[in-house]
Amino acid sequence: MRNLALVLCFCATTALADSQIKVSSNTLMRLPAASSALQLDRLEVADHATLLIPAAVTELRIAELQMGREARIGVAPGAQPLRLEILDADVGEGAWISAKGAAGSYSKPATAGREIKLKLHKITFESLTLDVRGGRGTPGYAGLDGAHGQPGGCTWGSASSGYDGQDGTDGHEGAPGGNVTLEVSHAVEVERLQVLLDGGAGGEAGTAGRGGRGGAAKGCLLYGVEGASDGSHGRPGREGSVGRSGELQVFRF
Repeated sequence: MRNLALVLCFCATTALADSQIKVSSNTLMRLPAASSALQLDRLEVADHATLLIPAAVTELRIAELQMGREARIGVAPGAQPLRLEILDADVGEGAWISAKGAAGSYSKPATAGREIKLKLHKITFESLTLDVRGGRGTPGYAGLDGAHGQPGGCTWGSASSGYDGQDGTDGHEGAPGGNVTLEVSHAVEVERLQVLLDGGAGGEAGTAGRGGRGGAAKGCLLYGVEGASDGSHGRPGREGSVGRSGELQVFRF
């Protein structure tokens, strides 16, 4: 019975600790997430600190938020919207809430900015930026270089020309910017909030493959064949197009 009481006391203490989180200056912390919906009594992100919110979290309610200078809250890309409700916030200069999409790679496509539904009841702030820009598109593949030609013989045969380089492929389109629904009380100066909705930049163009060298003339005492021509260079691809921008909706309550 005593052991059971100790376990219950430990669990209660852990739950209380989890509802109050502090990220110290110049450090990075990943939000402990046991479920998709979380509620915090107090969250403090000190100067130049960063809190990461996992993609699995879709609802986060914060009773009291403190963000220092250049503090960051980073939201992982995800297909599900994140609903973030803040009852009372005190935000320092240069603070960001970033839910940008990830840049594309040869193994993964670019992702869109995370859709955010942000409800602010009360906030005191110097400046605050909400960033839901899309990720940069996947770069194009580089064209392969052409193979070199073979030299000719001294008494028979001819040198072969170099092979042409391949064309580079086009970069992919940037991912779309995320959509933001902003619910704010009439006391909040929403005009001072900066919201970045741009689509991601297009992927870089694939570079052109170089033409192969033609077979060289072979030096012989009595007889030798002439060298062959070099192959042509390929053409570079084109840079991908910019992704479409997200949308912002503002509601007052």
